[in-house]
Amino acid sequence: EAGGVVLGKSAEKLFSLSGLFAVYKPKGPTSAGVLNLLKERLLAEAGVQTNGNKRNQVLKIGHGGTLDSAAAGVLVVGIGKGTKMLRTMLAGSKKYTAIGLLGKATDTLDATGKVTEEKPYDQVTKGDLENVLQKFTGDIMQVPPLYSALKKDGERLSTLMKRGEAVEAKPARPVTVYSLSLRQFQPPLFTLDVECGGGFYVRSLVSDIGKELSTCATMQELTRTKQGPFTLEEHALYEDKWTIDEIARSLEHCMSLLPGEPSHKKLKTEHPGETAVSCE
Repeated sequence: EAGGVVLGKSAEKLFSLSGLFAVYKPKGPTSAGVLNLLKERLLAEAGVQTNGNKRNQVLKIGHGGTLDSAAAGVLVVGIGKGTKMLRTMLAGSKKYTAIGLLGKATDTLDATGKVTEEKPYDQVTKGDLENVLQKFTGDIMQVPPLYSALKKDGERLSTLMKRGEAVEAKPARPVTVYSLSLRQFQPPLFTLDVECGGGFYVRSLVSDIGKELSTCATMQELTRTKQGPFTLEEHALYEDKWTIDEIARSLEHCMSLLPGEPSHKKLKTEHPGETAVSCE
């Protein structure tokens, strides 16, 4: 019973869902926006009336790592007790395919920003690009972008930047690049495949590669193809599959991919004090 209301079959099924699954995030909306839409869909299907802001307490759901609004691809979602497992997703490895553009720099380091610099790039060869990639493989130091979801005094840097406040660059921090390869080079465009650890910004990588080549570069497109064991091809549910039954089916399949398949008993004994990384 939820607040003295007897739940219907589909609502009961919705509130019993627990674990991790993956959805496809299209280009455009924020990761939090995608999650809110998913939540609305599920609650509507279950016939649960949500009065305004109450909906957040009704259904426990969170994601395992923000994907920029301009980016597309795999977004890992935790539901029910699965929200406690999201922390490991944030730290885990991820794979991306990125398209970079040589000769232009923007303030956001991607195509959504204002162009801040233009430089010639015709001297750059495919060989130059491949050589430079070796410098960015392994354990490296990276300065995160100014326009990012990282926070200062509880506010996102991107929010502060948009308000026109002066934001100091965050210091460089250690990140890991497991593999980095050039998939295609058609100047001014180049396509990279990147596998990296937590806290890594592909936008910064593209920008740094441009500088290293004595020109500049900005990210045109980004797709996350894998996060933890979840891949875009096999596991990401597109919007038409955002139903209680499809998610229940997906949870069964996805939970079997996780190491040591934690039993629900094990989930319950996790430290109750730990909070999941959830969305605004």
